[in-house]
Amino acid sequence: MKSILLSTCLFIGTFAGFSQSLISGYVYEDLNKNFKKDKKEKGIARVSVTNGMDVVQTDSMGRYNLPIGGDQILAVIKPSNYDLPKNVLNLPQYYHIHKPAGSPELKYKGVTPSAELPKELNFALFPAKEEAEFTALVFGDPQPYNMEEIGFFERGIVTEVMGINTVRFGLSLGDLVGDGLSLFIPYQEVIAKVGIPWYNVIGNHDLNFDVKLDEQSDETFEAHFGPSNYAFNYGKVHFIVLDDILYPDPRDGTGYWGGLRSDQLAFIKNDLAFVPKDHLIVLAIHIPLFDEGNDDTFRDSDREALFELLKEFPNTLSLSAHTHLQRHDFFNEDAGWKQEKPHHHYNVGTTSGDWYKGKKNDKGIPVSRMRDGTPKGYAFIDFKDNTYELRYKAAGHEASYQMEIFAPNVIEKDKRTSAGIFVNFFMGNKESTVRYRIDDGEWKEMRYLEEYDPIYLLEMFEWDTTSELLDGKRPSNPDQSKHLWRANVNNKLSAGQHIIEVEAVDMFGKQHYSKRTYEIRDPE
Repeated sequence: MKSILLSTCLFIGTFAGFSQSLISGYVYEDLNKNFKKDKKEKGIARVSVTNGMDVVQTDSMGRYNLPIGGDQILAVIKPSNYDLPKNVLNLPQYYHIHKPAGSPELKYKGVTPSAELPKELNFALFPAKEEAEFTALVFGDPQPYNMEEIGFFERGIVTEVMGINTVRFGLSLGDLVGDGLSLFIPYQEVIAKVGIPWYNVIGNHDLNFDVKLDEQSDETFEAHFGPSNYAFNYGKVHFIVLDDILYPDPRDGTGYWGGLRSDQLAFIKNDLAFVPKDHLIVLAIHIPLFDEGNDDTFRDSDREALFELLKEFPNTLSLSAHTHLQRHDFFNEDAGWKQEKPHHHYNVGTTSGDWYKGKKNDKGIPVSRMRDGTPKGYAFIDFKDNTYELRYKAAGHEASYQMEIFAPNVIEKDKRTSAGIFVNFFMGNKESTVRYRIDDGEWKEMRYLEEYDPIYLLEMFEWDTTSELLDGKRPSNPDQSKHLWRANVNNKLSAGQHIIEVEAVDMFGKQHYSKRTYEIRDPE
């Protein structure tokens, strides 16, 4: 342990360019929850503690020693079978901000100058039994730009999961707000109503844009949520939360780019050194690892460095949001992944959907279907030991609502037509099996295609063809869906109503079912 500490002290001192000292303290079982280490409360061994880059573990007495500079956040990495303290807004309290000079002057206030460090900086944990099977709740991009949209988020999403007791914690994948960082507090107040511990990822719309260094772009986020790079354990799952937005863009000094700094990669490396190889590693980021279309949206060298750090961990999953679409990507050796088993990256559908656009429903909340045809909603991740399964929940619908079928309402008998049956299977990917049949006939496979969702097009073009002003905002222009299937419509049957049934199987082997009718008419 001493040799590890010595080498990390020398490394970070050289990297940061300022003198280093050591901070010491205990990670302990706070049995009476008074946030003081009483004599009878023992320290906890082999718990990781970090300064944002270095990671050390506590000794047999629960004591740690860690390099500390002039602008760092010290944090404990929650071990399994322990709970973190929470504040009144259900935000885990696992960190200590050390910024003697505070944040620079910013449009949105950052961190106030911190007091002198105590002689010992201790972290309290509460003993708790954690089951091998548990569920996490994941939100993509709440992204309200004003208080009206805070209300849409609360009434359209949060009230639906309020008081949920089958979920251990929640996680928002960035863009907690839409540039107006004064909305962090209303966001916190709303998310607290879910009633479970809640972790947060920083997004590009959560940044301080009036800074010149990427390291300072999260100052207001830190003041409200703590570090933007951190980790925690639950059961046999190790979660790593990262700020993967490079701002300003190092290529031209404007805008942003997906990627990671060298100190963040060092944190991941140092953190994983203490994680068992058989545990499931879950990365939570905002900007997805894939490049969008022909745009270079994530720095290739950083993705390659990340994959190199994960090469000895056979069980991995990464989560992102940002695109306001839903898709699954599988990185293989051709894409730089270092293992035979592909890496699964899930780009999660958003709670704001298409940025709160579209017509309003009977509750006055925008429908806000995403540009690929996915209804706005949220995801559940069901963990069992080091494995996982995903579920998507479309807001305002039953859990069984996993696809939408588009087909003609009425079609002329025997007349040649280009009409088709389309199925948007929200959690599907090009490897999914989607079948259909008509009137209890033979099951036939549908053809996968990447195309605009016809239901989305109908809703969008209503805004361009109506002669009346509609209540809400026109939807965004469409994007191709990565989970769409097609089959020819059969109009050679007898005149009358016919039933289309669709069966889809997701990547976890679960079957999903839906049906609708269409009418065949004889020519008049």
